[in-house]
Amino acid sequence: MSEFFTAIERACEGLIYISETDAPVLPFAGSMTADVTGEVMLQQTGAKADEPIEEVSITEFFGRLTAVKDWFGEAERARAIKFLDLHKLIEENLCNGKVFRIGAIRVQIFVVGINAEGRLMGVSTEAVET
Repeated sequence: MSEFFTAIERACEGLIYISETDAPVLPFAGSMTADVTGEVMLQQTGAKADEPIEEVSITEFFGRLTAVKDWFGEAERARAIKFLDLHKLIEENLCNGKVFRIGAIRVQIFVVGINAEGRLMGVSTEAVET
């Protein structure tokens, strides 16, 4: 793939998204696109056309993940720093960055934008929300 995709792979190593279940954060590479919309995301992720989809700002999404609380131990601090590094990597290398949450209860989360070659890229994870 690209140098950027390799950087995303490194940034995702050992990174876990915490919800009612813990899920790995994984690199995501879609295909060429001119825009990042809900419709594009449904097509490129193979989700059903009638699947619920919600768009969230990247700042809002990463805000909760990068905040360091007083009670954090070393592992929680390290995870927050890794999410901060990932946020910076995405912001600096992708344009039109957005976060999409697809589904209900078992929600697929995609943090994506368009890379320099015009390809949809970013990361994906999932959350269980009951």
